[in-house]
Amino acid sequence: MSRLTWLLVALIALLQYPLWLGKGGWFRVWDNGRQLEAQRAQNQMLEQRNAALDAEVRDLKSGLGAIEERARYELGLIKNGEVFVQIPQKAFPILSTRKAGEPDASNPRGD
Repeated sequence: MSRLTWLLVALIALLQYPLWLGKGGWFRVWDNGRQLEAQRAQNQMLEQRNAALDAEVRDLKSGLGAIEERARYELGLIKNGEVFVQIPQKAFPILSTRKAGEPDASNPRGD
């Protein structure tokens, strides 16, 4: 090949380098787009969590019902005159959350 051909090939290679590997090249644009999508997904998840926390705070500020409910489930609150009844899951298989045909996680031997 002549010198002119080699010169043109080198010139094309030099022009292609910034397009593919340079600061604003395709690979960096692709990588930045991938990072942007991951960050958007994380932001959306955090926005949902924040909305749930905000609703819980507003509910706790608005009345005693939410405070009482939280005290019942987290602290075991029982008011005067109330009777605490606990129903074991094994006694009533209808109340079980597992689907028909699934193995019972509390009984690994399958008895």
